[in-house]
Amino acid sequence: MFKLQNTTVLHIEPTTVCQASCPQCDRENPDLYNELYNRRSLTLEQVQQIIPENIIPNLKKVFMCGNFGDPAACQETLDILRWFRKINPKITLGMNTNGGLRTVDWWWELGMLFNRPEDYVVFSIDGLSDTNHVYRRNVNWAKLMDNCRRYIETGASAHWDMLIFEHNQHQLNDAVDMARSLGFSWFRCKVSKRFDSSPVTWLKPPSNMSVPQQPQYTQINCHAKKEGSMYLSATGELFPCCWIGRRLFNRDPEIDALCNTEHFQGISDSWNSDPLYVCKQTCGVSEQSTSVFEQQWVIERQLK
Repeated sequence: MFKLQNTTVLHIEPTTVCQASCPQCDRENPDLYNELYNRRSLTLEQVQQIIPENIIPNLKKVFMCGNFGDPAACQETLDILRWFRKINPKITLGMNTNGGLRTVDWWWELGMLFNRPEDYVVFSIDGLSDTNHVYRRNVNWAKLMDNCRRYIETGASAHWDMLIFEHNQHQLNDAVDMARSLGFSWFRCKVSKRFDSSPVTWLKPPSNMSVPQQPQYTQINCHAKKEGSMYLSATGELFPCCWIGRRLFNRDPEIDALCNTEHFQGISDSWNSDPLYVCKQTCGVSEQSTSVFEQQWVIERQLK
């Protein structure tokens, strides 16, 4: 089921490094991450050793996002992305970022590389100049805006993703207007589902939107299976998805046992009897519901 040679979407986390200190991020959880011991980044050479060149023509999409790091923090991000595009000129490239790293010249290079219609960068911007830093701590607003503008000037597609909290819920319409004026292609917003798993005393959910609730599952509707995707971690390990890979540094014996089976067959076999808790939390569905992943966006709006 989860065979690399059958993969059409490859999710890469190129680094665990990030300048931000978002309070609900896994990097802030000492049970999941230790900066001293878990700081990792991929090189182009490592990726070339892990991903056989002959499977790249079959890939439809490669995107960079992370459980721990920001792709812009990896020194070889551009080289890795260029390699995939060189081998497969039709491949879709994507990235998720807080946007506060690198120079405007770096973002110009990225925009020139992301020159196909479906290529994109998701900028995670949780408010405006007076609120973004409340959650995206250590992200400089002026630098973020300069980077966004420079990237968008290339004509590449930019998406604005916003987490809604009590402290920024009043800015939703203004954020949409700003995204449109800057030239973003899409605007989306959602409520964090980590208020239970990663509670922060002073961080409150919005009063006008509900926190996503886990459905009473009757089966697993696996997003990675439907998408044909696999996840490559910053340590160079392959997992069926980033949610299972979230336990990268604090290994769960149950997950490890199932991941060690050929083509992760143990993962899919568990769905018929006792699914992994991470599968239930993310892709569990009932006859009357969709998964938390599928219902995450409160607003999705195309701006141009």
